[in-house]
Amino acid sequence: MSDFHRQIDHRYGPKVHIPDDPYMRTLLAELGRPETIQPRLNRLLASLYDGLLRVCINDLFPRDTRSVRTRMGVDYRDVLLNPAAEVVTVDIARAGIQPSMVCFERLSTVLDPTGVRQDHVIMNRTTNAAGEVTGAAISGTKIGGPVEGRIMLFPDPMGATGSSLCEVVRWYRAHGEGAPVRWISLNLIVTPEFLRRIAADAPELEVYCWRVDRGLSPADVLGMPPGLAWDRERGLNDHHYIIPGAGGLGEVLNNALH
Repeated sequence: MSDFHRQIDHRYGPKVHIPDDPYMRTLLAELGRPETIQPRLNRLLASLYDGLLRVCINDLFPRDTRSVRTRMGVDYRDVLLNPAAEVVTVDIARAGIQPSMVCFERLSTVLDPTGVRQDHVIMNRTTNAAGEVTGAAISGTKIGGPVEGRIMLFPDPMGATGSSLCEVVRWYRAHGEGAPVRWISLNLIVTPEFLRRIAADAPELEVYCWRVDRGLSPADVLGMPPGLAWDRERGLNDHHYIIPGAGGLGEVLNNALH
């Protein structure tokens, strides 16, 4: 992580970034409360993704020294974002619909909007008879073009098992028409299990998140820095929901609880 942002101390490796931001953690805590409903949910989600995207942009996006003519008729010269950067933000429906749209709109304001694209992937968890998650299946895609030389963003709020994201990454490897310059996962909350899965199956991904939830870990592990006893950390219950988490956010955001 760059000098722009403080990071939570952890041992998950250099590709995992957990900004130390009490303001955003406070918003995220409210997002997970059962009393928090629409339309407040969407407003919180937009604020949380606006902040996370800003951290990611400042760390990883290309920049150059440019001059901009002001209203005073004088050139202002500074290091700014390179507007020619090309980005694909991937909506992993359904929890990822609004996060991806937030990223798409924000990126279109600071980059050349003709180089910003949103792709859509429809997928579902697959489960066994016991209700345990066994993987993820893609049931449909709407892809807007090649990915060669582009920055790929995957704004999916809950990083639980990692099965959905790894399946999407595999799809782009096979069908994406070229090689991206970066692969970035933007998550509000992830688990140690998610990070292990990403490290093993999608090591090209940089992970940005506000929180790592490991609430089912032993008490002595919870007293250690995150990742120090990674093999003993646990954040998923038997039905693969995050603890403490924020509930099934895809259902909650869409008022689809019944």
